[in-house]
Amino acid sequence: MSNFHSDALVFFGATGDLAYKKIFPALQGMLRRGRLEVPVIGVAKAGWDLEQFRARAHDSLEKHGGVDAAAFEKLSGLLRYVDGDYTDPATFQAIRKELTGAQHPAHYLAIPPVLFGTVVEQLAKSGSAQGARVIVEKPFGHDLASAQELNRILHASFPESGIFRIDHYLGKRPVNNVVVFRFANAFMEPFWNRNYIDSVQITMAEDFGVQGRGAFYDQTGTIRDVIQNHLFQILCNLGMEPPVRIDSETVRDEKVKVLKAIRPLEVTNLVRGQFKGYRQEKGVAPDSKMETFAALRVEIESWRWKGVPFYIRAGKNLPVTCTEVLARFRKPPSVVREDALSRNHLRFRISPEMTIAMGATVMAPGEALVGETVEMVASRHPRPEEMEAYERVLGDAMAGDTTLFARQDYVEEAWRIVDPVLKADTPLYEYEKGAWGPSEVDKIVSPAGGWQNPIATDQEDFRVATQVA
Repeated sequence: MSNFHSDALVFFGATGDLAYKKIFPALQGMLRRGRLEVPVIGVAKAGWDLEQFRARAHDSLEKHGGVDAAAFEKLSGLLRYVDGDYTDPATFQAIRKELTGAQHPAHYLAIPPVLFGTVVEQLAKSGSAQGARVIVEKPFGHDLASAQELNRILHASFPESGIFRIDHYLGKRPVNNVVVFRFANAFMEPFWNRNYIDSVQITMAEDFGVQGRGAFYDQTGTIRDVIQNHLFQILCNLGMEPPVRIDSETVRDEKVKVLKAIRPLEVTNLVRGQFKGYRQEKGVAPDSKMETFAALRVEIESWRWKGVPFYIRAGKNLPVTCTEVLARFRKPPSVVREDALSRNHLRFRISPEMTIAMGATVMAPGEALVGETVEMVASRHPRPEEMEAYERVLGDAMAGDTTLFARQDYVEEAWRIVDPVLKADTPLYEYEKGAWGPSEVDKIVSPAGGWQNPIATDQEDFRVATQVA
């Protein structure tokens, strides 16, 4: 962690959709918690002035989370605005003028990656990169080569310690709760390894389509959009060894080791799908071969996990919106009738609510030694006062805490794993909206015992449930 706090936030892409839906609410939340007391300089080419920018911020808060009158008044006083083209040196001279007195600004690039190089180069030429940090939005590259080129561009003006590659998923409390649950509970360690775990599956399902973002999605697809970043982060939290210290570099060292232990993905361990009607979406090519669903199988070839398959799937227009992890245990020898014996499991639900559940076998009704599965559940819904993901990651970046950000080696290792299949001409299978992807998944990439499909919260009927306050 760097030993200074950023004394200004320069916000490129300040009139965009991400700013409107996520960043203004995050800034208000940071201010309410005392995490934002420095100027916020919005930069965009919209032909606006400061009053229009403040009005946009107010409208954003009305639509997304609500306006706190006192907090907004303070936020409004911190807002500045520079209107101009990112290729024009005059724009960056205007930013420099607004930064008068700031020694350590944080430059947040909420802009398309194709513009990163232009903006970083202009920041360096104008002197605004000196002593500064840069916060970069995903996607970080399109493949391994483009990620390496982006790193080269950033490193020309910023040290690695000053580069914060955002994966807002790491700002989510339940994602980090997986790490706490693993390492803060003595009962977890004895069984969290290849001796007891038979397989692990990670599912990120969305019950909606591309929502008007067809042009973006048709250049990206499911593997690049959520698997290579979000779900690999969850995979690392599940697979990492206990860090010997809790400083950011030590924690990130352990995560990178997980990716280094994974071989490049083979085409035989991947199924890609596309929901029916995708090619009719606005912005999508009529002959598009981009996936809206992917399921894959990898192994972490470490001492702890050698031989345990990890299955990952994600997709659009699936039956529910939910992110969940399920670890199945090996079957024990038992006096209970074999055909009635199901595998024990540990289930982490990451969203929409945070759940930790243990699946156990108990005696079924009647006198015979026949088992049935029940779940013991600890569940917790998000609270209104909890910090949102963007509030956490932006606050941490300005404080210089790199723990929740992807390091250069991590990003490049993640791309190394998926690069071969991104370049290969793999089959694309169609699936109906509301299905769990194409039927080929069950034949090609499926855990022993099949996938366990998450169900909507209001459908759950647990035998034993403990609500955690």
